[in-house]
Amino acid sequence: MTIERVQTGSPWEAAIGFARAVAAGDRVLVAGTMPLADGVLQGEGDPYEQTRAAFAHALEALKPFGLDASAVLRTRVYLTHLRDVDAAARAHKEIFDAAPPATTLVVVSGFVDSRVLVEVELEAFRELPRLSEQTTFREA
Repeated sequence: MTIERVQTGSPWEAAIGFARAVAAGDRVLVAGTMPLADGVLQGEGDPYEQTRAAFAHALEALKPFGLDASAVLRTRVYLTHLRDVDAAARAHKEIFDAAPPATTLVVVSGFVDSRVLVEVELEAFRELPRLSEQTTFREA
């Protein structure tokens, strides 16, 4: 099986040693994604905007595999405050309402950047060619 990795240039990828997205077989996994772009926090203090931004970055990591939100099977939303569940849920629904994935929302004690209120992960499915389409058999 071929494993493909996508890195986005985030300083956290280099510091921690991880890839934003990893594809193996028919699955594509996108690692914990924060609402940061070029080191700038998007939606500071706003859990709705942070959720939208974090998922936008996570979905961007699917593009090299030719995937979008409709391919997402599962999401995980990590929040630092229980009070933010409704805002995060509203953003999630707007993004995934057409093809709802299995979803988990979890409240955690914090993230590496204390201004971050939301971090997200996702898992997506990609169709692979059937074995008969991948392999040609010839008679000897």
